[in-house]
Amino acid sequence: MMKFDATHGLLKEEISAYQETVTKLHRAIREKSGAGNDYMGWVSWPVDYDKEEFARIKEVANKVKDKAEVLVVCGIGGSYLGARAAIEMVQGLYANNPTEVIFVGNTFSSTYTAQVLEHIKDKSVVLNVISKSGTTTETALAFRMLKNFMEEKYGKEEAKERIIATTDKEKGTLKALALKEGYETFVIPNNIGGRYSVLTPVGLVPLAIMGIDIDAMMQGFLDAYHELDTDDLNKNAAYQYAVARRILQNQGYNVEFFVTYEPQLQMLAEWFKQLMGESEGKEGKGILPDSACFSTDLHSLGQFVQEGNKVLFETVLCVEKPTLDLSVPNDPENGDNMNYLTGKSMDWVNKMAFEGTLQAHEEVGNVHNLLISIPDMKEHSFGYLCYYFFIATAMTCYMLDINPFNQPGVEVYKKNMFKLLGKPE
Repeated sequence: MMKFDATHGLLKEEISAYQETVTKLHRAIREKSGAGNDYMGWVSWPVDYDKEEFARIKEVANKVKDKAEVLVVCGIGGSYLGARAAIEMVQGLYANNPTEVIFVGNTFSSTYTAQVLEHIKDKSVVLNVISKSGTTTETALAFRMLKNFMEEKYGKEEAKERIIATTDKEKGTLKALALKEGYETFVIPNNIGGRYSVLTPVGLVPLAIMGIDIDAMMQGFLDAYHELDTDDLNKNAAYQYAVARRILQNQGYNVEFFVTYEPQLQMLAEWFKQLMGESEGKEGKGILPDSACFSTDLHSLGQFVQEGNKVLFETVLCVEKPTLDLSVPNDPENGDNMNYLTGKSMDWVNKMAFEGTLQAHEEVGNVHNLLISIPDMKEHSFGYLCYYFFIATAMTCYMLDINPFNQPGVEVYKKNMFKLLGKPE
């Protein structure tokens, strides 16, 4: 399903040399006995997810689709990045979809929020608010404004039919409000953290409303669960990648450039950055995740990658088959001197750009490249990719002897912000 290629990684150690360590840590992952095991519900989620709730997600999505000229998703971090990554990966950036999706609650920008409210004022809106506690400031503030907007536009009775809350099963301010107002609710599992939650109701609700085949997505998730259930470094592509990252950091490379050649994968790269950055960046350890979309960013960052300070390695996500393709037309006058490409497919040109860049970066620039290949950008591939990165993240973090499932550092800015805002103690 997925392939990993480290032959361009310029690794000074053999991946297989880490077999003993990987065997030990694989057991800790599968048995959910490692650090942070309270949040390892994702490990078995492909088989033990709530099937009744999953069916209800599809029922509710079908019910609200006719009302959703615009789906507004209100959440931040793991409460929106995964869903947005999946929607854009599967449907592209200009999909012929009767429902538009807008993401809010992920910024304090007054201009952005005001423009969203202006944009949706004359449209038929369905709102999905996602927050485990209900008190995440960006999301809670946006939801207060949107709730007021919905009730003024539709009245309280109709508004409650258009608002869906994804939150804690039993407690929290959003759960209490949802019960009081009578919103349809779905559960954020207690044992799965936000950045690992895209294939829980956190992501599945907006995905289903947007017409994504969540059955195919969960099948990809399940297939990866089974295929990656091995500690054998000759067979487990996710663990090969996890080990390669550690080898490259040992060689002095502390920045990982996650590269795609498809604009519809840019939000997947943003999701990847949260997954790796929030899981690995603690105790003075970890690799800084960055990203680029080539060939576009070769015209801005390519010079640095080729000849700049050697601080980074590249992880390239390769797609074997594009969602759509085009052939280069012939121009009888050949005014642009491009007729040598007549009849060639745009995807072929894109792949030649990749191969030329790989050769330049590796052979001339001495830039280390790790390659991850997926067959396409469909639902099954996204589901598989999720489990691949989840288990790779767990392994690569455990190799650093850190907890991959907490994020204590993000609380520091919040305390300072609350003080400046005058929040009561």
